Amino acid sequence: MTRLSVEMLAADAPEPITSAGHAQLGIAVLVGIAVIVLLITKFKLHAFLSLTIGSLVLGAVAGAPLDKAIASFTTGLGTTVAGVGVLIALGAILGKMLADSGGADEIVDTILAKASGRAMPWAMVLIASVIGLPLFFEVGVVLLIPVVLMVAKRGNYSLMRIGIPALAGLSVMHGLVPPHPGPLVAIDAVKANLGVTLALGVLIAIPTVIIAGPLFSKVAARWVDVPAPDRMIPQRASEELDKRPGFGATLTTILLPVVLMLSKALVDIVIDDPTNLTQRVFDVIGSPLIALLAAVLLGIFTLLRPAGFGKERLTPLVENGLAPIAGILLIVGAGGGFKQTLIDTGVGQMILDISKDWSIPALLLAWLIAVIIRLATGSATVATVSAAGLVAPLAADMSTTHAALLVLAIGAGSLFFSHVNDAGFWLVKEYFGLSVGQTVKTWSVMETIISVVAGGLVLLLSLVI
Repeated sequence: MTRLSVEMLAADAPEPITSAGHAQLGIAVLVGIAVIVLLITKFKLHAFLSLTIGSLVLGAVAGAPLDKAIASFTTGLGTTVAGVGVLIALGAILGKMLADSGGADEIVDTILAKASGRAMPWAMVLIASVIGLPLFFEVGVVLLIPVVLMVAKRGNYSLMRIGIPALAGLSVMHGLVPPHPGPLVAIDAVKANLGVTLALGVLIAIPTVIIAGPLFSKVAARWVDVPAPDRMIPQRASEELDKRPGFGATLTTILLPVVLMLSKALVDIVIDDPTNLTQRVFDVIGSPLIALLAAVLLGIFTLLRPAGFGKERLTPLVENGLAPIAGILLIVGAGGGFKQTLIDTGVGQMILDISKDWSIPALLLAWLIAVIIRLATGSATVATVSAAGLVAPLAADMSTTHAALLVLAIGAGSLFFSHVNDAGFWLVKEYFGLSVGQTVKTWSVMETIISVVAGGLVLLLSLVI
């Protein structure tokens, strides 16, 4: 147990947790997660409230004084929001700039103009992956739906042949590649290196998205052979604009944060001297906060000005971009509070103690825990933050690369088999006009493929690096 845990919850008993203590903590974890699942699925309570209540129940069942459980939860919430809240906000602003300026439409139209026939599913993967870098999954779906429907209708393609690659691109980015909230929270929880995680995440994402996207779409199109639904295609942002940003400028803006963060990781590896001026400079410009802030500031000149947006439109755009993420911030924060409660009650140490006697690898354990929570709650974000809290002690003795792989194992597990308790399931079903069975055969299976393939690649990489 950590010193903080002992001081907060067991100052008079710093000795190792006994078998009886393990049993009580195990029951506390099961009860806490069960409460969260029940409140989210049965009573349709918002995930923020469910995580808050579940954290307090966990602390109470574990035998922690209520005031200490509250302190653990609020400390974890504050620490998590402080760590990733600004990054989520900057990502939301960049995504809003990209959408409203017509920059996203420019990327989409440019790539589609150069692709046709068999290349179209691959083009959709590329579009979704690029667009998905700065956007939340739900925003990316809404942004790409008009394109998917338009391409399917115009080229007389099966909707699944076009839609599955797009969804795969978005989902893989969401689960494996920072600066998305899930990976960022996991990185913060296990103290992994962001640049290394980003590099390994991209390495794993490429084969994963190929298998779950263009390749699986062939099978999905045979299982569910449906045309694009016969309804009005939603209006695209650029249809209301006289002009829009160029392809090169838009792509540069989107990729800037990734390039800066990867550059920092490479410099850290090559130089590895904290006193070196070059490394110190890249440590600053490659930090997520500076990298995303730089992209937002660049976007003012590369996205908004070319689209004819005056300075008077900047503040409303930022406000409109921030409004939808309030719920996401609260959920992520509450997930951090739940994680801290797990740690302070000694659950993390319990997992560490028990796992020493298991033959199961730590990376596989992390994946399995995330899978279980994902299946139970339906939320990839809840699965990520909860699993990260449980397995964080396992990272203490890991190398930099294996700590990054632990984050990616959690991210892969958090995507497993989306079903009826996942908002994304219903989003895909309604937009594509599918039945529940058809959505399971396509979307749910695709998510499972992503989870299994990415998890397998994480294990393979752990053997060679």
